[in-house]
Amino acid sequence: MRVLAPQWVERVFCIDAAICIDDVARTQEASALYDNALRFVASTVGPFQDNPRVVFCSTEACFRSFGFEKASASTVGKSGIVISPRGWTPYYVRHEMIHHLQAEQLGVLTQLLRPEWFIEGMAYSLSEDPRQPLPDRWQQRRTEFEAWYQKVGKGNLWEAARAL
Repeated sequence: MRVLAPQWVERVFCIDAAICIDDVARTQEASALYDNALRFVASTVGPFQDNPRVVFCSTEACFRSFGFEKASASTVGKSGIVISPRGWTPYYVRHEMIHHLQAEQLGVLTQLLRPEWFIEGMAYSLSEDPRQPLPDRWQQRRTEFEAWYQKVGKGNLWEAARAL
């Protein structure tokens, strides 16, 4: 519920329908991260049906108030994305927007049934996460996705994903 109505969380302000923030002094930074990620994902992965709502938390307390702890960011289906203080990077925002796009393209419940190598591997790979290598589990997922993606190609991405 908090992700659906982030303005109900203490000290979170929605500057428009797409961006909410707990530190309005960082609005320009959050807007730039959002706009750049939105353009990047739309052009490299595919267009959005609805632009995702993103809550940018500059404090751990804000992030925890949405029920999250250890992650750097989290996407809740098509409802919204919450970015922790550690997630204010272009590749984290792109990663989470890819998860939003997966939910749009596959359906929220269907997305949960796809293999982890697809869901996470796609987000790490297509977000152009610069960390090389990632921790073992995530690097393996990225490698598996990239091998699969090389075979199916961008043009067949969603059709092939639905067949997984």
